[in-house]
Amino acid sequence: MSTLWLDVSVGASGDMLLGALLGAGASLDAVQRAVAALDVEPVRIGVEQVTRAGLVATRAVVDCPPSAHRRTWPDVQLLLASADLDAAVRGAALRTFALLAEAEAAVHGVPVDDVHFHEVGALDSLADVVGVSAAIHDLAPSSVVATPVGVGSGSVRTAHGALPVPVPAVLQIAAQHGLPVESGPGAGEMCTPTGAALLSAYVTAWGGLPAGVVRGTGAGAGGKEVPGVANVVRAVVLDGTSAGTLVQLEANVDDLDPRVWPYVLARLLDAGALDAWLVPIVMKKGRPAHTLAVLCAESHADALQRLVFVETTTLGVRRLLVSRTALERDVTEVSVDGQSVRVKRGWLDGEVVTATPEYADAEAAARATGLPLREVLARALRGQ
Repeated sequence: MSTLWLDVSVGASGDMLLGALLGAGASLDAVQRAVAALDVEPVRIGVEQVTRAGLVATRAVVDCPPSAHRRTWPDVQLLLASADLDAAVRGAALRTFALLAEAEAAVHGVPVDDVHFHEVGALDSLADVVGVSAAIHDLAPSSVVATPVGVGSGSVRTAHGALPVPVPAVLQIAAQHGLPVESGPGAGEMCTPTGAALLSAYVTAWGGLPAGVVRGTGAGAGGKEVPGVANVVRAVVLDGTSAGTLVQLEANVDDLDPRVWPYVLARLLDAGALDAWLVPIVMKKGRPAHTLAVLCAESHADALQRLVFVETTTLGVRRLLVSRTALERDVTEVSVDGQSVRVKRGWLDGEVVTATPEYADAEAAARATGLPLREVLARALRGQ
């Protein structure tokens, strides 16, 4: 049971993430094989050691000719579908480009299929997305945790002209997929749309460094240097344990507009809660109410308690230490009528004892295929 933790507090891009993953132990050969599987002009991935603000970092260098193609989202779909890639790598790359296409379509007011990816569709960006997908698949973490991402400030020149930072596509991805952001310590564009899309496709929880034994660590640099700032993504691979002590925050609330609760729960999960839920109760004088419960690591308890006070009407929060035993878990991908659906599996004594399809993937597959959602869920379970 391992966790991949990404420190993206000073920004993220495809090449920075790839460099960090390679530095943390991902196989360069596995990355190169995945990139070579694309039916495009020859692309070679190399690495070099650089320094950023005195910190040694790995820079992933994509060696490729100028792209002769201006690819649309359907072009990229066809390219990935026909490549000899592991299903998990292909699925993750498709999810990432889908996020990019939807964001670009929304901010520029064009149909998704008409989006031209510009830099994103170029060979180096294709290599970054497929390379990161292959690197994470090689590391095979049970979960991916990341800090809020530093997005920068000011403006940047793009193919569309000068755009404010954070660029609109980054904000669109953040808004649609719960990506927590902050300006960070650097000026200019610190997080690219590709970086935001990769984080949204992979990260399962947001927060600080989890407890565990460090198995590997790397720092990934891009081509940009920021004076006085170690402009790198850090990747840490940790071996965890199946049991541990956590904090459970509780508050009884009887006077909050019920329409607010879904937002509160989402905010808590985005801020690093391992779980958050409501239990209907009856308080004194027969008043109907809810108990809000938040499960978290001790390092997140203070911030989440503050969030409970800010977002609800409670005047007090209880804090309990609880012991949790968790199954070892992994995520596999299955194909349902040509659509990729992730399935989370729980293992006990070397056997799968529970499996749950990712609801969002199943819903997307149902819409794409016209199959009933319940049929997609059943097929995903049979296929895992």
